[in-house]
Amino acid sequence: MSYLTPEKKQEIFTQHGASVKDTGSAESQIALFTYRIAHLTNHLRSNKHDFGTQRSLLRLVGKRRQLLEYLKERDIERYRAIVKTLNLRR
Repeated sequence: MSYLTPEKKQEIFTQHGASVKDTGSAESQIALFTYRIAHLTNHLRSNKHDFGTQRSLLRLVGKRRQLLEYLKERDIERYRAIVKTLNLRR
């Protein structure tokens, strides 16, 4: 069973995007990456030697960071809103 079901994806996009179909906005992508990062972090707590997952986690963190930087440059209000909503340390 997958941890990221289509229903969960729709829920994330509905909460953080403009609509369910809004899968490409920076906010919806950041929210999706944050959900995946949390899942991989919990997985690595119990599987310390899973280096493939560790690499995937680091790539996701980098992608999220790039999107956050993009959003910060483009629209600071949207950036502040998503950071506050997802409780990201920035």
